[in-house]
Amino acid sequence: MAEPGRYMISVAAEIVGMHPQTLRMYESKGLVRPQRTPGGTRLYSESDVERLRIIQRLTTELRLNLAGVELVLRLEDELRRAHAQVERLQGELKREVQNVHKQYRRDLVLYREERLPERR
Repeated sequence: MAEPGRYMISVAAEIVGMHPQTLRMYESKGLVRPQRTPGGTRLYSESDVERLRIIQRLTTELRLNLAGVELVLRLEDELRRAHAQVERLQGELKREVQNVHKQYRRDLVLYREERLPERR
């Protein structure tokens, strides 16, 4: 489920130290996807704000252009999805192993090898 939007564009822009028009441009390029109210007002969530901070670091500190930023963000999103899928699969595997353990027979009988009398 998506995190609820909390901040209007002016507040989100102030939090990250950007101009609201920059946030609009990032949205138009698909770098951030704020929720919209029925009236069309953009609402930025905490994760949107964090994503804007990442974009800011990538463009200012690492001097990536927006195409580079898009690639980094896409790879991070894919990695996050892969981690989530691994966690789901680990949970499924754990449940399957538990089911197998439940099916073990509990009434096993100790095996004793019968010795034949020695011949002389």
